Amino acid sequence: MADNKESKPLMTGFMMSTQLLEVDGCNRCQECMKWCPTFAVRPERPGITPMYKNARWRELMAKSHSLRAKIFGAKPLNDDEMKVFTEDTYSCTTCGVCGTVCEAGIKTVELWEAMRPNLVARGDGPVGKQSFFPKLVKADRNPYQAKQEERLCWVPKDIKVQESGEIVYFAGCTAAYRQQALGVATVRILDNLGVPFAMLGKDEWCCASAMVRTGQRDVMAEHAVHNVDALKDAGAKNVLFACAGCLRNAAVDWPLWYEGYIPYETMPLSVYLRERIRKGDVQYKIPLNYSVTYHDPCHNGRHLMHLKGKDWSFEASRDCITSIPGVKFRDMVRNRALQRCCGAGGGVKAGIPDLALDCAKMRVKDGEEVSAEIMASTCPFCRRNIMDGRNDAKSDIKVLDVVELMAASMGLDMTIPENPYTKFQEQDVLVCGPAECKLDTVERKEPGKDLVGEAH
Repeated sequence: MADNKESKPLMTGFMMSTQLLEVDGCNRCQECMKWCPTFAVRPERPGITPMYKNARWRELMAKSHSLRAKIFGAKPLNDDEMKVFTEDTYSCTTCGVCGTVCEAGIKTVELWEAMRPNLVARGDGPVGKQSFFPKLVKADRNPYQAKQEERLCWVPKDIKVQESGEIVYFAGCTAAYRQQALGVATVRILDNLGVPFAMLGKDEWCCASAMVRTGQRDVMAEHAVHNVDALKDAGAKNVLFACAGCLRNAAVDWPLWYEGYIPYETMPLSVYLRERIRKGDVQYKIPLNYSVTYHDPCHNGRHLMHLKGKDWSFEASRDCITSIPGVKFRDMVRNRALQRCCGAGGGVKAGIPDLALDCAKMRVKDGEEVSAEIMASTCPFCRRNIMDGRNDAKSDIKVLDVVELMAASMGLDMTIPENPYTKFQEQDVLVCGPAECKLDTVERKEPGKDLVGEAH
C-alpha cells in the first residue's frame, strides 16, 4: 500500500514527558525477550517485544516530530507499517514481566497503556472485538449485555447482604454473570465467619479495566467516579475484591480519575481471609486431597506488588491454599514476580484470541510439569483463559479459585441458585459430600452474548 498523504501524524498526547524519556531509555539488552509470554509463542514476531516496540515508536515519531521533519517537512506514515505496529502493540497482555526484568527500569505497563490511546486517537486501534468494549459497557454497565438489576441474582436467599457497611464485597461482572460459583463461595465464607458485609448491587458498575488496557478511555472516568461515589455512599472502609482485574483498577486507575478523597482501603479477599485464618476463625471440615499449584494473576501480582507489597500480592493466596487440609502445594517454576501470564490480559483474548489461547496452553504445560491436579488463581479472567487452554490441549488439570477451595473444605453449600444466568455458567467445581470432595466441570448450556470473550 502506498503512503497515505492525508494520514494523521502519530501524537503523544496520552504520554507523560517521563515516558518519552523511557522510550529512549531502552538499552536494547534483550532481557525482556527472554521472559515475554507472547513472544514465547510467537518467536517469529520480534516486533511484539518491548525492545522492538520502543525502537519502532521512535522511528514513527521521528517522521513527524524530529528536527529533520521540522526543517524539511514531515513524512507521511505508511498505512501498512502502522497496521503492523498496531498489531504488535496490541499483541501484548500488559503483564508487566518486561518491566520486572528491565535493566533500565522502564515502567513498561504504563508505557504500553499510554501508547495505545494515541493509536486509538489516530484510528489505528483497537483491534478485533476490543472495539465492542465501550459500547457494551456504556449501554449496560457490564460487558455481558446483562441486566444491572440482576447483579445479585446468584446470592443464596439465606445470605444477608447489607445495603451499607464498613466492609463491602465488590464482586465484579464476571462473578456476577459468568462465574457465579466464585460469588457464591465468597458470600458463603463471609457469612460463615459472621462478617456483616454490603454489596452495591445494581450500583456496582463494571470496573472498566478493559477500556484502560486497550486505550479506550472515554468510558473510564464515568465508571471510576460512579463506583468510588457508590462505595463512599455505602460507608465502605474496606472493599474486598475476589477479582484481580477489578482490584487493580480500583487501586491504581480509579484514583487517577477521581477528584476527591477516597476513604476506603482496597484489599484482596485472600488477604482478608488469611487474617481470619491466623485468628483461628476458619474451620475446615473436609480435606482436599489434591496436588494444587497457584497461578499469580498479573493484575494482583506485578501490577500491585510495589503499591500493596509482595506479601499481599504473592503470599496471601498461597497461605490460604496451604492452610487447607490435605492439599499438596507445588509452585510452578515461573511464579510470583516472574510468573508466566495466562495470555488473556491487555484485551488480547478479545482482540487476538488465538494468541491468548497459545499463551494459556503454555501456562497449562507449566502446571503439568509440577503434576498439578488443580491450578488455583484469584482472577476470573485467568481462570477462563486457562480453562480454554486446558480444553484445547486436552489436559486433565482443573482450574478453580482459591476462595472456592476454601469454601469446599469448610463444608459450605456452594449450590448456585437458579437464575437467568445459570445457563451461561462454565467452570470447574468441587462437589463435596460429608467426607470428601470430587472435581467436576459445569458445562455451559447456552453460548450467551459474550461478544468480546471473557477478557480484560
